[in-house]
Amino acid sequence: MNYKIRAATKEDCKDISRMITELAVHDKMSDQVKLSYEELEYDGFCQNPFFECLVAEVSEEHKSKEGFTTVGYALYFYTYSTWKGRSLYLEDLYVMPEFRGNGIGSGLLSKVAEVGKKKKCVRLQLSVLNWNTPARDFYAAKGAQDLTVNEGWHSVRFDGQNLDNLANEAPKDV
Repeated sequence: MNYKIRAATKEDCKDISRMITELAVHDKMSDQVKLSYEELEYDGFCQNPFFECLVAEVSEEHKSKEGFTTVGYALYFYTYSTWKGRSLYLEDLYVMPEFRGNGIGSGLLSKVAEVGKKKKCVRLQLSVLNWNTPARDFYAAKGAQDLTVNEGWHSVRFDGQNLDNLANEAPKDV
């Protein structure tokens, strides 16, 4: 199946938002999605964007059952390692189920890696749910290392009231 990968535009945000919701359903976390497509538009296409995104498109004759031609996305942002330097973090890689197995996910992942290499990034990181064996196997087959297994790193998060509490403990400016 022919497809093309390109940089997302502001006009793609409704499709990206739709696929974010589809991914959350797949991940059994649909109640976690609180972001509107308007917020996505602003955060990705403001003066200092918080993320970049690639989309995968198929031709009109291969559109989805629902009529979509944008069938996948990869959303990523830049981070920095004090040990290694410039890095990329892949927040989401998603391909609609009916389009999987056509190389679109591999194409998106490779394009993100290409973007990182052009920006002199030395690594690409991501997180995968422990039960998502197909995704874990996909990334492993591409050469990804499982840092929890290999190095003992665990992912941690502050959000909601815990983030508020932590911020409230910040020293006051003099």
